[in-house]
Amino acid sequence: MSSQLVVGFDLDMTLIDTVPGFAALLRRLGEEYAVELPVEEMTAKLGPPLDQLLAPYLPAEQVGPAGDRFRELYPDHSIETVPALPGAHEALAAVRRHRGRVVLVTGKYPPNAQRHVDHLALDVDLLEGWVWGVGKAEVLRREGAGIYVGDHVHDVEGARAAGALSVSVLSGGCTREELEEAGTDVVLESLEEFPAWLDEHVLQTRLGALERDLRERGSVMVAYSGGADSAFLLAAAVRTLGPDRVVAATGYSHSLPQAERDPARTFAEGLGVELITPETHEMEREGYRANGGDRCFFCKAELIDVLTPLARARGIGTVVTGTNADDAVAGFRPGIRAADERGAAAPLRDAGLTKAQIREASHRWGLPTWDKPAAACLSSRVAYGVEVTPHRLARVERAEAAVRDLLGPSGLQNLRVRDLGGRASVEVDRSLLPLAEAPYAAVVTAVRAAGFDDVVVDEKGFRSGSMNEQLA
Repeated sequence: MSSQLVVGFDLDMTLIDTVPGFAALLRRLGEEYAVELPVEEMTAKLGPPLDQLLAPYLPAEQVGPAGDRFRELYPDHSIETVPALPGAHEALAAVRRHRGRVVLVTGKYPPNAQRHVDHLALDVDLLEGWVWGVGKAEVLRREGAGIYVGDHVHDVEGARAAGALSVSVLSGGCTREELEEAGTDVVLESLEEFPAWLDEHVLQTRLGALERDLRERGSVMVAYSGGADSAFLLAAAVRTLGPDRVVAATGYSHSLPQAERDPARTFAEGLGVELITPETHEMEREGYRANGGDRCFFCKAELIDVLTPLARARGIGTVVTGTNADDAVAGFRPGIRAADERGAAAPLRDAGLTKAQIREASHRWGLPTWDKPAAACLSSRVAYGVEVTPHRLARVERAEAAVRDLLGPSGLQNLRVRDLGGRASVEVDRSLLPLAEAPYAAVVTAVRAAGFDDVVVDEKGFRSGSMNEQLA
């Protein structure tokens, strides 16, 4: 499994614009200590510890007390007036979209830094204050941060000392040239550019991890359903290893819709890989037919048990599945456990690739499956506790074909006919709901003709894995 994304951020002039409040407090401090502080110069490149800023202008014995006085005055004068910089909240949200952690590492006095976080509702997991320059490296290493975002050359030093990627923004006083000379890896005009940069960085990092995984394996047999995930994995394997070291394997059984078979074959043949279609006999497994909440365990167990000896006979050491990173956190997925227990690998999951990233990369590669709707096996349409039989699967397939013929011209993308026993529940894209009276009646008639006595169109619309609602 890939490690979690952890991104560190500086605070002053990276996430928040502290100049106005900081300047006002410096003027107040200058009045109290009867010294003319060069406020504009001192606030031009905020970031260094306060004691360092004050040291050139006050006797040594006054620096500490002046700093204490500054921090005492700070909460009443420099919290509510300080705004978040443009793009700050969006940058933090971008990390969350990738299920990442946010670590705030700042030279600021921790209680005052926390006041800014609370006032501006900055979404951070950890705040570490009073650390500066290379001193930030210890925190970044401890928290596993792979990226550190700051505005100052000393933020670059901290990132480099931690072995993290240094991302610099020009919202502080440091110039592009100064930051690049300090060794930063990336310079952005502002945090507004960060979400797009992070999306691309994470995608390329994970694609690189996938390539390394496949290359280390040398050859693979892809458990290939024809869906977007397994199709992408098959294409990635061919790009990395070449078609001669890749075999696509599609298990043929009653649970695989006939409509899926020819497109899957065409795609595999277009990549120049061998496609094998062994029969699988999950219906002979009692646990599968009983259709409890663990049905997918028996299905995937059957598939991997069939494919593993076929792979070995061809000198291929690993069967790989199209399980992605979203699947791994989606809750109840007994099929994943069955594959893991039998030694199958999940390179997409291990690289951290999500469904959205797989679709994006598929689109870039020109794969026709990039926007293919999810297409789970026919057995997933049968309510838990209702026995899975060839008859039930066949009538579900007939019903879905009929509904797709009826609603396809209306823009239908996602469709499920759920077999609830004697009754069918039809799920279509929410954008098509509610159906007008005539198409509703036509759908009901078509599904009844496929073999169901009672039919209802689910007003909630299509929901992937909606059968799992019963388990809750």
